[in-house]
Amino acid sequence: MSQPLVLIVDDEPDICELLEITLIRMGIATHKALDIKAAEQLLTQHKFDLCLSDMRLPDGDGIDLVRKISTEYPDTPVAMITAHGNMESAVNALKAGAFDFVSKPVDLQVLRQLVTKALKLKAPSGSPAVERAPDASESLLGRSKVVENMRRMIGKLARSQAPVYISGESGSGKELAAQLIHAQGPRAEHAFVAVNCGAIPQELVESEFFGHTKGSFTGAVADKEGLFLAADGGTLFLDEVADLPLAMQVKLLRAIQEKRIRPVGSTKELSVDVRIISATHKKLSKMVENGEFRQDLFYRINVIELPVPALRERREDIHLLTDYVLNRLAVESAGVRTTISPAAMARLEGYNFPGNIRELENILQRASTLCEDEVIEMMDLQLPEQRKRPREIDEQHPLGNLLGDTEKQAIIQALEEMRWNRTAAAKKLGITLRALRYRLSKLGIE
Repeated sequence: MSQPLVLIVDDEPDICELLEITLIRMGIATHKALDIKAAEQLLTQHKFDLCLSDMRLPDGDGIDLVRKISTEYPDTPVAMITAHGNMESAVNALKAGAFDFVSKPVDLQVLRQLVTKALKLKAPSGSPAVERAPDASESLLGRSKVVENMRRMIGKLARSQAPVYISGESGSGKELAAQLIHAQGPRAEHAFVAVNCGAIPQELVESEFFGHTKGSFTGAVADKEGLFLAADGGTLFLDEVADLPLAMQVKLLRAIQEKRIRPVGSTKELSVDVRIISATHKKLSKMVENGEFRQDLFYRINVIELPVPALRERREDIHLLTDYVLNRLAVESAGVRTTISPAAMARLEGYNFPGNIRELENILQRASTLCEDEVIEMMDLQLPEQRKRPREIDEQHPLGNLLGDTEKQAIIQALEEMRWNRTAAAKKLGITLRALRYRLSKLGIE
């Protein structure tokens, strides 16, 4: 492999020398420029694997250089060197297309981690990250325009370290989008850690995120590393981030900005290298207006927003998704693949799916269990308005009018008469073996 080449743009000799020595020790060649004009000249002469640029330059703003490189040299990631504590400039650089940032005084460990990740990107068409996870990219199924746009956006986000905020309704696939950003990026070799912020008891939130030392509180019988350290080098996905208590939001903001955490009960801070991706089905901007979510944290995690469309906004994908789910169910049950009638398919394509893809999966799992002759008919879907027609359900499934204890007694009686031969009992009841298994599970009959 050829030696990587990095462009350093800074008018401070000490900073230039520090960066150059660090990179040379990593086996990386460098070229230096004191201003934007000199940098632009070097960009026309060499193909750089990374550009490290100061935010303030004698002849302009470093963000202008970010925009130029992002447009004219998209294969070259740009990392910004920002003044300590100037998060607004760092966020603006990320929004403009910067790969990442490092604050002054430059932490060499952080710098080395940043450079290593940037060099893993290479060209989008042949990046190792993309080659590592072809199956993941294929799991975002759909041929609709909104899904194609989403794939392109995910590809761009994977080439950045900017925090991403994924918005969308429950069940629409926000966690899948986060996994794809991670899998196609330079952090793919490290952990993807997902946490539902609303599922953690309020008194344990800090310990879950930052860890704790033994004896730091009642019940802390051993040291615990916490989610940030578990995701070190990788990605931390904060699902339902809107549910975080306000007190924890302050501590989370500091951890993101400083890239350091302090476990509960410890006097030492630990450096962490984590990319933050967050999501919620709630309107986070509205919560900020109502004082329910901190504006500064919202500003920090919402550097780039990725909207995930609802299933009703991509109806042309429902058929493809249905085939995928039915194939998966057949593999999981090691049985015959269930098919779906044209009428049932048309009914699905006309349904609004308030629960999105998750609801589609549940509907198909239930329908494939209850259907006759391995074919899902419209009534097997049991969509809301169809549940109001019990007579038709009874005609489709003879046990449809038996509820609770009555149904349980009928099933047990049939099983006893057939000496607990489920196949024979199902035949006696006039239902399929699959439908009987579903009812046995539903009614808790061993």
